[in-house]
Amino acid sequence: MIEITNFSKTFGDTRAVDDLTLTIPAGEFFTLLGPNGAGKTTTLKTVAGLLRPTSGRVSVGGYDMARKNTEAKRLISFIPDVPYVYEKLTGREFLYFIGDLYTLDRDYYRDETERLLSLFYMQDYGDQLMEGYSHGMRQKIVICSALITRPRLIIIDEPMVGLDPKSIRLVKDILRTFADGGKTILMSTHTLTLAEEISDRVGIIHNGKLIIEGTVEEIQSSSEKTKRLEDIFLRMTAED
Repeated sequence: MIEITNFSKTFGDTRAVDDLTLTIPAGEFFTLLGPNGAGKTTTLKTVAGLLRPTSGRVSVGGYDMARKNTEAKRLISFIPDVPYVYEKLTGREFLYFIGDLYTLDRDYYRDETERLLSLFYMQDYGDQLMEGYSHGMRQKIVICSALITRPRLIIIDEPMVGLDPKSIRLVKDILRTFADGGKTILMSTHTLTLAEEISDRVGIIHNGKLIIEGTVEEIQSSSEKTKRLEDIFLRMTAED
């Protein structure tokens, strides 16, 4: 589903991602781990088509993001770490707007809006302006907007920020079911326990370079000193 080949991205004199090569097949839940500034968000935004590679190639669903960006984006939903919304719209109006933007069937997206609002316990807030929403409520609406488009790939950066424990459990179940249904998730998070719990594979990126990737069990077996992912992560990303 995702093919990244010798991908590098620079901003001025800063190389944010350095010669990254990674394949993520359809139906896989892949989580990218790394300290702040490691290159995680730059990678996610490039796969989503929001940034262009300085060098190398990134493709989604067989479409080269540098040449067939529009075709690739039709397959993708992107959930950023900050839930950007139109504050003068209600939650329900925002989801209707997304349905129209993606030219979805009107009856479908209206029914799906009600289902998703109910699923996230937002039905009582659907007609309130989002300027009055908490961070967690905005995050729920953004996740709903990603699901309503029926994507083949969800790219999600720090999905649980601002969510209460009940909503965190719900989002974990939704994402895991999404991947089990043959679709793909590329996630970035600082929560190592979350990565361990729901990912098929994880990769650790540091200073723009992918230093290890595999299942949690494979990464644990690569360490002779400890089997705790947190300890392995901290050792691999320690500065000299």
